[in-house]
Amino acid sequence: MIKQARVAVVMGGNSAEREISIKSGTAVHRGLVNEGVNAELLDVTADNLRDLNLRDYDVCFIALHGRGGEDGSFQGYLETIGLPYTGSRVQASAIAMDKGMTKDIWFARQLPTPAYSRIRRDDNINLDSANRIMASMGTAMVKPAHEGSSIGMAKVDSGEALLAALNDAFRYDGQVVVEQFITGEEYTVAIVDKQALPPIRLKTPNTFYDFEAKYQSGTTEYLCPCGLSEKDTVELSNLALKAFLAIGCTGWGRVDVMRDQEGKFWLLEVNTVPGMTEKSLVPMAAKAQGITFDELVCNILETATL
Repeated sequence: MIKQARVAVVMGGNSAEREISIKSGTAVHRGLVNEGVNAELLDVTADNLRDLNLRDYDVCFIALHGRGGEDGSFQGYLETIGLPYTGSRVQASAIAMDKGMTKDIWFARQLPTPAYSRIRRDDNINLDSANRIMASMGTAMVKPAHEGSSIGMAKVDSGEALLAALNDAFRYDGQVVVEQFITGEEYTVAIVDKQALPPIRLKTPNTFYDFEAKYQSGTTEYLCPCGLSEKDTVELSNLALKAFLAIGCTGWGRVDVMRDQEGKFWLLEVNTVPGMTEKSLVPMAAKAQGITFDELVCNILETATL
């Protein structure tokens, strides 16, 4: 059926992840065309949205990353005009885009996620309160609540470092999550149509898996098979799927997880529109499952609903 549909692949947007989105959209469009799908590539911005005539299409493949495209707002627009689309619905997209809200739900569901504090710009954190936060966590990650691609993130181990990292993170977002740092191995689990793909272990010489490690470094290692036992692989995959469904996600996405030195898994965050570049993780996991990139984008397109 998808080969008879007219498909809009939307990319770009106005977020800090615009350049990555353009790479993702271009790759998705190429993959769909290779499979004989009637797909057109559209660079969507806040200024041209009303001029795109999306009603002329049968389905939309969302390759927008970050705010304005991944946070439920664009999904809401598509629902308003009655156009089926890939990925999670409005509510789940908005929740997943908010790292603090995501962790609130996991915590309420008794799913393992590191200790955290949610801080707003107008909370006016001073050195005393920063020291108290760090005393409870030891080492922490500072994350803008609504950004992806590790933008604005920093690892801190003192009150002074926390204040500096907050000031930097507030350049991107008025809300920040300070999360206890888990020492151990980092994994990611891609999910397509309620099925977990083979987990990938991420190894980088950087302090953490930051923007440079994701998109620029030649030293980052991606291990798939990830080296876990069959039992631990099943545990990780089941946890990721449970975390994905707990916030109402559908279609496809990716769950990021840490494993501490005692072997316990800790949930970090969910991406509802993961990257689809040449270094992206979902295509890598699909390849390990014997699924080509072109087949993957078609499989994702087939999950599109209204």
